[in-house]
Amino acid sequence: MKEEKNTQRSSVHIGFDGRVHKRFRGPMARERYENEVRVLKYLEEKQCPFVPRVLDTNDEELYLVTSNCGQRAEHISDEKCAALFGELEQYRVRHDDPLPRNITYDPRAGRFCVIDFEFATLLDAPHLAPPPPEL
Repeated sequence: MKEEKNTQRSSVHIGFDGRVHKRFRGPMARERYENEVRVLKYLEEKQCPFVPRVLDTNDEELYLVTSNCGQRAEHISDEKCAALFGELEQYRVRHDDPLPRNITYDPRAGRFCVIDFEFATLLDAPHLAPPPPEL
């Protein structure tokens, strides 16, 4: 597997099959894991076409496997970034970390996608989201 991210909060690897493997750790790991799974399942139910799909979870290990949404978008304008996170809010989800590092480009779908929902808020249930990260 290819390592994509290794921080205090998580490690992310891309498997040879293209699936994204994410392990949560650090402060509030369980809450962040549960929130990301909840938000991604909600978005799948709403048929949002530009987010990863949950393929597997392990609640004991705080381990999530999702579909791959392409590679990080190296160059995206502030306007396009804002529009994409605005489009996400039409699905009643606020990302709460709306930065270019959370945008990928999926050439199969021919569009930009949003990733990394551990701090996202379901606008119809804001009490379920963990507090945003301290930067």
